[in-house]
Amino acid sequence: MPDNAVSRPSLRSSVRSRGRKTAVVAPALVAVCAAVAAGCGTSTSPSAPQGDPNAPLEVWTRSQDSAAKVYTRIFEEFTKKTGQKVEYKAVFNDFDKQIQQRAANKDLPDLVITDTGSLGVFTQQGLVGEVDRASLAGAADVSERAWGNARTSDGKFHAVPWSTQATVTLIRKDWREKLGKPVPATHEQLLDLAKAFTSQDPDGNGQADTYGILAPATTDRGYTLWWASNFLWQGGGDVLKDSGNGKFQVAIDSPESQRSVEWIRGLFCDSKVMNPNALTLTTNDAHPLFETGKVGIYTTGPYMFSRFDKNLGKDKYEVIPAPRGPGGDTVLGEGEDMYIMAGSPNPAGQKKLVEFMLTPEVQQMGMKVQAGETPVVRLPVNKNVDVKTVLNDPRWDTTKQVYESAGRPFPAVPNFQPFRQKTSESLNKIFTCTTDTRAELGKLAGELTKELSTQGIKQ
Repeated sequence: MPDNAVSRPSLRSSVRSRGRKTAVVAPALVAVCAAVAAGCGTSTSPSAPQGDPNAPLEVWTRSQDSAAKVYTRIFEEFTKKTGQKVEYKAVFNDFDKQIQQRAANKDLPDLVITDTGSLGVFTQQGLVGEVDRASLAGAADVSERAWGNARTSDGKFHAVPWSTQATVTLIRKDWREKLGKPVPATHEQLLDLAKAFTSQDPDGNGQADTYGILAPATTDRGYTLWWASNFLWQGGGDVLKDSGNGKFQVAIDSPESQRSVEWIRGLFCDSKVMNPNALTLTTNDAHPLFETGKVGIYTTGPYMFSRFDKNLGKDKYEVIPAPRGPGGDTVLGEGEDMYIMAGSPNPAGQKKLVEFMLTPEVQQMGMKVQAGETPVVRLPVNKNVDVKTVLNDPRWDTTKQVYESAGRPFPAVPNFQPFRQKTSESLNKIFTCTTDTRAELGKLAGELTKELSTQGIKQ
C-alpha cells in the first residue's frame, strides 16, 4: 500500500494548478467534472506527476468564525510540529456549491471536514477514494461506532471520522421553574411545557411574545427532516426501513410515521407553540431566538453550549435527553468526517494531517474552546479521550450518554441526500397546515420508492 491512505485508480495526466501546485486528477474525478462542466477532458500519459511532498495542504471546513478560530490553532500546531504548510479556509455559506465549482475546475482542496451527510455524494461523484484503515496510524484508536459514520452502503470506508455528536434538548430552566413545571420526560410533558412557555408569560414582561419550541425547519439542505427526525423516530416512525440485505423499503407512509407526523404538525397547527417563520428559518438565524428569550425549548447539538453560556448564561438553561415518545427516545446521532479529496499533489501530506487529527492531543484541542468559540470536536472519536476528564461538564456527559444509548444516524444508503431533501419538502408543506398529511405522505412514498430503485436498493 502506498503512503497515501486512499486507494486510487490509475491516474491520467490532466494537470491542475493551485498557486505553485501541480497535481494529477483521478479518473473518477474526471467523470464528475464531465458531468458538472463540459470541457474537462484529459489525455493519457505514462509520465504523470508523482506528487510534491512540500506542496501546501489546502483544507476546507464547513464552519463559521467561532469554529474557525479553533481549527486555526490546530493547523498552526500541525505546521509547527511537521513544517508542513496549511492553507485553511472556513466556508459556511454555499459550501456544497463551492465544492462542486472546485470539482468542475479540477482543483479540489486536499482535505475537507464536513458532516457525514456529504459521504454519499462525495463517494458517488468520485471526489474521494476508498480509505485503507490499516494504513492510518491511530485508526485502531477510533471507536467502531465512529467509523460507522465513514462507512458507505457497500461496507467500505470513504472518509475518516473526526467528531461525533447527538442532539439534546435545551430548556430555559429559569422559565420552567418560574412556572412550576417539571423537567419533561415524555412528549406529553414536553407539549405541556411548550404551551406554558407560549401562553403564560414566562419572561414576565406582560406581553405575549414568547414561544414554546424552536425549529430551524427550512427545506435548505433538508433541515426540515434534520430537525423533525428526532420527533419522527420518537413517535415510532421512519423514512426508510432497512431490510437487512442492503435493500430498503419506504416507511414514511406507515401508520406509525403518519401518527408521528400528525403529532409534529399539531405543534404548528393546533397548539401553535412553534416559533414564527420556523419553516423558513436556518440554524444560523434560529440560535438568537433561544439566547435572546424568544423561545424556550431547543433541540440542537452540544456545539451550542459555549455560545449560549456566553450570550444567555449557563445558569438560565438546562440540557436534558430527549423526552420519550410512543416509540422511545431515539435522537439523531451523527458527526463530521475528514474527506481525503482526489487529485492532491501531496498525498503523503494528506495522510500525515489526518493521522495528526486523530491523536488524543488534537482531539482535546478541538474540544477545549475559549468563551464564544464553538468546539470542533463534540464527542471525541478517539476512544482514549474521556469527555468527563477533559471538559468536567455534566452536560457533555449527558450528551455522551444520549449518543451511546439513543443516537442513530440517517440510513446508510448510497446517497441519503435525495431522500432527505424530498422528505423535508413534503414535511414542510404539511407543517404549513394547508396540506393533508396522509395524502402528502402517500405522494412522498411514491417518490422515495422511485429513488430507491434509482439507487438500486429497493427491496
